[in-house]
Amino acid sequence: MRYNICVMPGDGIGPEIVAEAVKVLDVVGKKFGLEFAYTQALIGGAAIDAVGVPLPDETVAACKAADAVLLGAVGGPKWDEIDPAIRPEKGLLGIRKALGLFANLRPAKLFPELAAACCLRPDIVGQGLDVMVIRELTGGAYFGEPRGIEKRGDEEVGFNTMVYAEHEVRRIAKVGFETARKRGKKLCSVDKANVLDVSRLWRKVVLEVAKDYPDVELSHMYVDNAAMQLVRAPSQFDVIVTENLFGDILSDEAAVITGSIGMLPSASLGAANPGLYEPIHGSAPDIAGQDKANPLATILSVAMMLKHSFDQPAAAEAIEAACAKVLADGYRTGDIMEPGKTLVGCKAMGQLVVERLG
Repeated sequence: MRYNICVMPGDGIGPEIVAEAVKVLDVVGKKFGLEFAYTQALIGGAAIDAVGVPLPDETVAACKAADAVLLGAVGGPKWDEIDPAIRPEKGLLGIRKALGLFANLRPAKLFPELAAACCLRPDIVGQGLDVMVIRELTGGAYFGEPRGIEKRGDEEVGFNTMVYAEHEVRRIAKVGFETARKRGKKLCSVDKANVLDVSRLWRKVVLEVAKDYPDVELSHMYVDNAAMQLVRAPSQFDVIVTENLFGDILSDEAAVITGSIGMLPSASLGAANPGLYEPIHGSAPDIAGQDKANPLATILSVAMMLKHSFDQPAAAEAIEAACAKVLADGYRTGDIMEPGKTLVGCKAMGQLVVERLG
C-alpha cells in the first residue's frame, strides 16, 4: 500500500517534531508493508518569510492532492506585529477551510506512566482519564461575519459574530454520535443555550440528530460548567462535542490535565478531502532548535493518521504501544520530566520510539 502525505513542518519546533514523526512512519511502514511518499509544503511564518503569505496556493494544491496532511506548528513572536490579515495563524485557519475540515478530534488520555505529572489529585485521576473532545472547526466566532475593528464615536470597537447554520451543527453532531458509538456510548453536547441564540439552535439540532442514535446516551452542559467538571470529575466524560470557540478552550484544558500539552495529538477531518494531523501544542519558539521539544504528540498524530485516513489500525496501535513502552522505561522530555527518570531530547525520544517498534 502506498500513501502520499503532504508534510508542512511550519514554525518553531515544527520541523523538529515532524522529522521524528516521519522517521517513525517510515519504520512502521516497513513493519506493516506500507509505503509513504512525502511532499513538503510551506505554511505559517515560514511561508510568510518565503513568499509573503501564510498559505500559498501551491500549499493548498499539494494538500488536496495528498492522501493525508501532517502539520507541525505555526506562529511565533517574530510575526506578532505584522498585518493581522497575513499572520501565520491565518494559514492554519485557511487550510482547514480550504480542505473542508469541519471536525477536530482531540483525544485526551492520561498514560498511566504519567500519572504523577497530572495536575489533578490522584483520587480523581485514579478513576481514569480518557476523553475525546470533538470541536467544530470551520464555523462560529472564528469565521463569522461581520467582524472587525471600527471607530464608533470617540473609541474603537472590536466585534466578531458567532454564526452556525443548521447543516453545520448537524454534521458535527453526527461525528460526535458516531464517535461515541465506537467508544463508551456517552455524548455530552456543550453549549451556552441559556444565553446565546446560536447555542439554542445548536441544542435543537443535536436533539434532532440524537433520534438516530438511541443507543448513545446524550447529555447537555453549559460551557462554564463543562470547564469546571473537566477538572472536578473528568471520568464522567466519554465524548464531548462542541462549537469552535468552546472546543478550542475545552480541548486545551482537557489536554493539560493529562500531564502535558506536549502529549496530545489531533485529527481534523472532513467529508471527502484528506485529513490533517497535528499536535495540539504550539510552536514553542522559546525552545525551537534546541532539541528539547516533545515529539510524542506528533508521533501519536501519525498514529491517528494511520487509523482514520489509511484504515491501518494495527500500525496505529503499534506506534501507540511503542510510545507507552518508552514512557514505561522511564524516558522523559523536559515537559514531562520527573525525579528518577531519564531526560532525553527530541531526537532521542523519536529514536527510542523507533527502537521499540523494531
